[in-house]
Amino acid sequence: MATWSNLSLQDSASPMMEQLSFFHDHTMIVLLLITAIVGYSLSYMLLSNYTNRNMLHGHTIETIWTTLPAITLIFIALPSLRLLYLLDDSADALITIKTIGRQWYWSYEYSDFMNVEFDTYMTPEKELDIEGFRLLDVDNRTILPMNTEVRVLTSASDVLHSWAVPALGIKIDATPGRLNQGTFMINRPGLFFGQCSEICGANHSFMPIVIESTSVKLFIKWMSSMM
Repeated sequence: MATWSNLSLQDSASPMMEQLSFFHDHTMIVLLLITAIVGYSLSYMLLSNYTNRNMLHGHTIETIWTTLPAITLIFIALPSLRLLYLLDDSADALITIKTIGRQWYWSYEYSDFMNVEFDTYMTPEKELDIEGFRLLDVDNRTILPMNTEVRVLTSASDVLHSWAVPALGIKIDATPGRLNQGTFMINRPGLFFGQCSEICGANHSFMPIVIESTSVKLFIKWMSSMM
């Protein structure tokens, strides 16, 4: 059964996604108000036998038609520009991971540690545990500590890919011959799923991303076992 949570944005797991969700809700309220006003005006003119000439032409209505859209754009543009600045801001990260998109899987490298790199493939349906997630789970999850600023460097070895995790509010294009970066911070433990968001070939829809957020203590323990 479809619920509102299935139709709206995912629950935020990072400060940036909280800002994006707030901007989405803010914009939706403005757009709903515009739709209600325009719908009421059209309904009034179409269903009423009386036509108000002031609604059709005149300096007053033309001033309103010019001023209201300008004010609406300001209410949308100001928070939008702020978000664009925050998305492009490169904060001082404590951990850096490098991810490379390939046809059709992801390769990860923890740049701050020696010899910690692995590939992640989608887990086939017949190999899934009963609590596994079909088309979303992978054989090697990417472990990251929560409440820690993380820098992600992305590239690709063949064609265009896109590393995207909606709950973290991050989406970075993976381009061959180019290194793109983004930063995020996970503010709660859990599993966060994403997928390649660039049509990259026949198995484009089978490139899931799984981020497992843990405490710093568990992350250090996992990293020790990997090294």
